[in-house]
Amino acid sequence: MEKEINTGKTFEGVVVKSAMKDTATVSVERYVKHPKYKKYMKLSKKFLVHDVGNTAEVGSKVTIKETRPISKRKRFVIVK
Repeated sequence: MEKEINTGKTFEGVVVKSAMKDTATVSVERYVKHPKYKKYMKLSKKFLVHDVGNTAEVGSKVTIKETRPISKRKRFVIVK
């Protein structure tokens, strides 16, 4: 009997800022249908992401994955 491991959420986004030490800001966009008007809207949200060695550059597309809390606002890590 094997346990199933919950891997967490993954998102694709664009690096907006990488000025902090070992941290990057990633903007994730998604399309959502408005409940009343039935029109699709583009919503974006920014996440603070753990980036060891500051490898991510501004403007690059990255994949982020949910992980254990690293600091007060950092809950994601860069995968690719």
